[in-house]
Amino acid sequence: MFTLAEENYLKAIFHLEHDSAGEVSTNAIAESMDTRPSSVTDMIQKLAEKKLLTYKRYKGVKLTKEGIKVAANVIRKHRLWEVFLVEKLNFHWDEVHEIAEQLEHIQSEELITRLDKFLGSPDFDPHGDPIPDKHGVLKRTEKRLLSEIEKNQQGVCVGVKESSAEFLQYLDKKKISIGTKISVLGKEFFDGSMIIQVGADQFFISKMVAENLFVQTL
Repeated sequence: MFTLAEENYLKAIFHLEHDSAGEVSTNAIAESMDTRPSSVTDMIQKLAEKKLLTYKRYKGVKLTKEGIKVAANVIRKHRLWEVFLVEKLNFHWDEVHEIAEQLEHIQSEELITRLDKFLGSPDFDPHGDPIPDKHGVLKRTEKRLLSEIEKNQQGVCVGVKESSAEFLQYLDKKKISIGTKISVLGKEFFDGSMIIQVGADQFFISKMVAENLFVQTL
């Protein structure tokens, strides 16, 4: 049994490891958790004592196999609950993250097993993020940032890098969601902005938007 704080730290380190492909610094963890480095150090010591991570001075931390398993399980629950909230309770994709943050700490394995079965064992959540299976394995997909797509190429939106409510609401206004076909009509060398086509609509998007949309090229 792990505390809510321990699970949140493990989840944050899991995501940071995935992004950095190596040890994670205490400063990076502190920034991710919006807390002080001294608080991170205290938690790292607790998690190391439970053999959930290893810590090397001046290098950072790395999750052990058990730490990865625990973190992946929390992420699995979070993303399954997001699917449930969107598909079964008709929540919108910009409304579910904070609710799933609460539900992800439910400890009943039987409940999550039944939830997964009830939902048809989905591979991805409403934001396009892969859902770990019960063994903690993530399904990998080939995807690129929209900003990497060249002029006259097309892609299908398969995920978002930024999942804030504000960004998702912006995408709604532009009629962009998971499965939307996007055509790149032009790119501005100066600022990285793009002219894209979505359905019958053509419009500019900023470099920041393009760098937060994942697509599979067609």
